[in-house]
Amino acid sequence: MNEETLKALLDSVHQGTCSPDNAFQQLKDLPYENLDFARLDHHRGLRTGQSEVIFCQGKQPEHIIKILRHLGDKELNVLATRLDIPTAEIVLPHFPDALYDRQARCLLLRPLAEPTVLGKILIMTAGTADLAVAQEALLTARFMGHEVDTLFDVGVAGIHRLLGQKELMDRAEVIIVVAGMEGALASVVGGLVEQPVIAVPTSVGYGAHFQGLAPLLSMLNSCASGVGVVNIDNGFGAASLASAIVRRIMRAGKKGDLT
Repeated sequence: MNEETLKALLDSVHQGTCSPDNAFQQLKDLPYENLDFARLDHHRGLRTGQSEVIFCQGKQPEHIIKILRHLGDKELNVLATRLDIPTAEIVLPHFPDALYDRQARCLLLRPLAEPTVLGKILIMTAGTADLAVAQEALLTARFMGHEVDTLFDVGVAGIHRLLGQKELMDRAEVIIVVAGMEGALASVVGGLVEQPVIAVPTSVGYGAHFQGLAPLLSMLNSCASGVGVVNIDNGFGAASLASAIVRRIMRAGKKGDLT
């Protein structure tokens, strides 16, 4: 449950279209629902603005199925991340209307709705090999209600591919830069724009790249200001942070705090 659904529920009780008993049934699992093997945080959307997401890596398929069912019963869309293909093949028959992205290893219980949050997020990649992480960020941001632009394969090996895209970068409130190898793209973008840049190092690279450690350190040591860094391959975390930033900007604007 999030702020919008709670307000709608309370309004329906006030209007008499929903009985108090029915409203109680919808609210009785707040703040969480105990499934013994998991405690589902139904209050998270109200508390943080972002509903609980299922991290599937390490979970048994039967547990994923049960969590999806219980979260789905709340009539909200549900995002499951790091759902590998063998596990997805077990889970998907139980949810015939779900959407599964093999590249991102993400499942959406229901089709994505139109954007509901003003303010745009731009997701960029240095190379095509970074697309899996970028796609996880893309689906997460869209799941959280954002309009997203993408700009792929504009790494520093062919910097001219990036330099003509300033107008696209200027339209975004937050920019997510996904890069492997030495991770230099985040610093380049940080030196070109005024927006917050969220850098995502990926595990794409040769031996001394150390499965993402090299770009992680490069991004942490960026000379450009305004660059923040999330963990290696953490497209979900980058999109969640971008969402929180955009929501606060838009909320401040509604209150008249921004001109």
